[in-house]
This record gives sequence, structure tokens and C-alpha cells, in this order.
Amino acid sequence: MAYIVDMRSDTVTKPTEAMKHAMVNSALGDDVFGEDPTVNALETKVAALLGKQAALFVPSGTMANLIAIMVHCNKRGSEAFIGNLSHIYKYEQGGAAHVGGVLLSTLENKPDGTFDLVELEKRIRGTDIHEPITSLVAVENTHNVCGGKVLPLKFLDDLAALCKKHSLPIHMDGARLFNAAESSKETPARIVRDCDSVSVCFSKGLSAPVGSALVGSCHFIGQARRMRKILGGGMRQAGVLAATAIVALDEVVPLLSLDHKRAQILAKVIQGMFLKTFTVEEDSVQTNIVLVKIPEHSHVTAEHVIQRLAQVSLAETQGDCKTPNDEGVILKAISFNSKTIRFTTHREINDEQLWLAIMKITFVFKEFEGSA
Repeated sequence: MAYIVDMRSDTVTKPTEAMKHAMVNSALGDDVFGEDPTVNALETKVAALLGKQAALFVPSGTMANLIAIMVHCNKRGSEAFIGNLSHIYKYEQGGAAHVGGVLLSTLENKPDGTFDLVELEKRIRGTDIHEPITSLVAVENTHNVCGGKVLPLKFLDDLAALCKKHSLPIHMDGARLFNAAESSKETPARIVRDCDSVSVCFSKGLSAPVGSALVGSCHFIGQARRMRKILGGGMRQAGVLAATAIVALDEVVPLLSLDHKRAQILAKVIQGMFLKTFTVEEDSVQTNIVLVKIPEHSHVTAEHVIQRLAQVSLAETQGDCKTPNDEGVILKAISFNSKTIRFTTHREINDEQLWLAIMKITFVFKEFEGSA
């Protein structure tokens, strides 16, 4: 049986033993009534960590983002500006429009995850009765499609000044906010200082099985709680899940630097192969995501490579790409488009798994290079 290394996403991690223990021993109550002590403890903890007044525990990051948009854009036909490569725009089914009646207008994301603030200011609307009213600007940090990039503080500070000038709130999709904090060596509170709301994910990179938090002012969270209810996100004895998020903040967040280090090693190895078919911008790997690019003119596609990485050939088991038990390696990855492969490191990718992944990648990449 082949050895499986799963680098599709940092969402594939299983709860730690400490999390399982916390689930069994968590104090419980009805969270819809605000009576679950473990959920209350988590909400207080994450709000303090981000320097905000209050927080709300929700089932998913998608719901957290949707709630934030619906609270900020509380008049149907409102407009929210987001990056064209943002998770909210690409991967959340247009929920803002479908459910919230909010127009999502896009700004072109630059390679570092930012967008042009001059263009943003030119496109702000609301005085003409023919146009929607611009009501929100949303950013993503770290930026997934841009390769786990950390938004520069100067960009966030300049954005805050612009939004303050036009009385616009800022929402940060901070699914991987703690990765951004680790990479930049800034506190989460400093990064989100000027954001009116922030979503953070506990199951993406932090090993908790379920859950995100939406953070903001007491007034904002009061409105968010109503929105959570209408979306079906009210949970009862949710402390069994909140307990794992508390462990994630205490025990997994301090280990994120190891994920970043392993991602940098992987990028360095791939770049050091000096292949024409596969390249990595080594210096662009800031957190736990490695994007491998294939030239547009190449006949090789990301999907073909991913399919091959998930197979074991006889040549592998007889050569250098085998485990100590003479088993092959199945490496799981995903693609962003036909020419981009994403590898993601996480808590369950230890040094041994990283080495197995490197062996597999080296074998398969050279195989494709030879057929190019």
C-alpha cells in the first residue's frame, strides 16, 4: 500500500490529541441562548487577541465572510469592493449577491495580494441615484491565490486612510491571519487594527475540525448574531467544537513557523532542480503555500501532473522514490489553473513527509521534463 502525503490544503489536518481531550471535557450549554461557557471563552479570547470588542463563533469561514458583508451592506443593492482573485469572489459561490443582495465589484489583485488604491477611490459610488452605494471594502490576508502572500502593513494603513476619508468599513478575510502574523512578526491585533471586521479560521492551518470566528465591535457582533441565525449557523452545545479552537490558538499557532520553513525548503528544492517545465519563485514563498508554475507554451498541464503525483509506477518502487517498506508515495496536490500547482504545508507534514514529497516531486517532475 502506498504512503500518502496530503498537501492539497491545510484543511485536511485532523484534531490533535489535546483537542480530542478538550472536546470530551468541555463545559457545555446552549450557545444560541449565549449559555455555552466554552464558546463564550473562545469568543472572548479571540476578540482580545485581535484587539476587538467581541467575536462570534460560526461554522465556517464562508459563513463568517457572508455575515460580515450582509451586516456592513445592510441595504439591498449595496456594493462591496474586493480583489478579483479573492476567496470571497472566486470560491464562495457569489453568496453575497445570491443571499445578501450585494453587488461584488472587483479590483485587479497584484502579485502581492494588494490592489490599486487610486482605482478604488475613483470607483467609489453613491451620489448618483442610478448607481449602487459603495458600502464595504474587503481584503484577504494571507492571500491564497497569490501564493500565501502577506499584505504589507503600508498597504493596509493607506487603505484605512482612504476608507476613513469616505466613511467605508473594511472587512478582512483573515482565514490564515495567524500565518500572516507569524511571517511578518507583527501581532494579529496590529495587522487588523483598522479593520471593522475580521474572519479567522480554526480549521485552516490550525488543525481544529470545524469553525471560524467573526470579530468586531459589540454593535457589529450583535447584528452578526442575528445574521448567523437567519443563515442557519446557530449551534447549540457548540463548546465541543470551540474547545478545539482554544487548543488551536494555544498550541498550534506557535508552530506555524515550522510550516513556513518546510514550504521554503520545498520551494528551494524545486527551484534548485533548474527545470524548464516547472518553476517556483523561491523568494515569494512567505507562508505555507508553494505555487509551481508551468510555462503557458508547454503541453504539460497542472491536472496531468497532479494525476501523475497521485499514482505509483513500478519504476518508483524499484528506484529512489520509495519508502523504507518498498512502498511508493502518493502525493496529493491541487491546481489553481491549468498552469499552476499548489502545495500546502501544515501540521501533519513533518520532516519525514516533506522528504517523501520531495522525492516524489523530483521523480515526477523529471519524468515530465524528459517528455517535454
